Amino acid sequence: MRNMKHKLEQPASLMLTRRRVLQGTLGAWLLPIAGGAMLAGCGGGSDSDSDHQLAATPVLASVPNFRDLADAEGASVYRTAKGKALQRGVFYRSNALVPSAADLATLNTLDIGAVYDLRTMSEVASQPDILPQGAAYTNINIMGSSSAASPGISTAEDAIGYMENLNRMMVTDAGYRERLAELFTAMADGPHAQLYHCTAGKDRTGWVSAVLMSLVDVPQSDIMQNYLLTNKYTAAQIETQHQGMIAAYGQAYADAYYPLLGVQSSFLHAGLDQASESYGSMSGYITNGLGLSASVQSALTDRLLG
Repeated sequence: MRNMKHKLEQPASLMLTRRRVLQGTLGAWLLPIAGGAMLAGCGGGSDSDSDHQLAATPVLASVPNFRDLADAEGASVYRTAKGKALQRGVFYRSNALVPSAADLATLNTLDIGAVYDLRTMSEVASQPDILPQGAAYTNINIMGSSSAASPGISTAEDAIGYMENLNRMMVTDAGYRERLAELFTAMADGPHAQLYHCTAGKDRTGWVSAVLMSLVDVPQSDIMQNYLLTNKYTAAQIETQHQGMIAAYGQAYADAYYPLLGVQSSFLHAGLDQASESYGSMSGYITNGLGLSASVQSALTDRLLG
């Protein structure tokens, strides 16, 4: 399994245009390594016809998975099935918000008025947010536990199954749904520019992003592309973490846990398929599973589409 690290899925447009600097954050419920805790993670088209699109997401070297939800890279934005462009500068997604001084100065230019931290209490205590100027902070612990569990993993297949089940729980677990509904209701009533994040910005954050994009009928292929961009933007971090596990615990251990470092399409598909099975569609999940009112859905739609 030595070459498993090459199998993380990438979005179709894989030109590595961003060079990222390793941060000490991790995705996905890992065991300690080298004496430190590996923290829990969470995971277009031309915009010329829109008169209030902003520039593409700025690169933050110290927050590698920071990006605008609308941004499909470069000059492109995601669009609904009917061709309506998502608006930039409204919802940002991110990994743990611990920017350098230079990156904080960049964040301060985006007028972010609210930050939603989706992590557990232990994750927050280990790596507190550094907030952009003027941003209000809210912790909505999606998992509902004091700390992220460390799964019992023996093989890569175990790790993949664990992550697929996590996404199913976003649909089947009543506590997860209640806390997600709290988040979306707050976002519907929040300031113009808002940011949500977990530790790696891939699992909890990835599901929230998929729900928002589903709400306005972005094609599932684009939702998946957005999800898989984590593997591109955090490639250097994933590689360093994998090598660290090899050094500390050996190749077999590192390869077993490797799928937890990034994302795979089967992870998100598990949640999407569960939504269809339980509620008929993502729309049914949003309305009946999360219980989001018509007014909340309308407010979120207005923000996403302008």
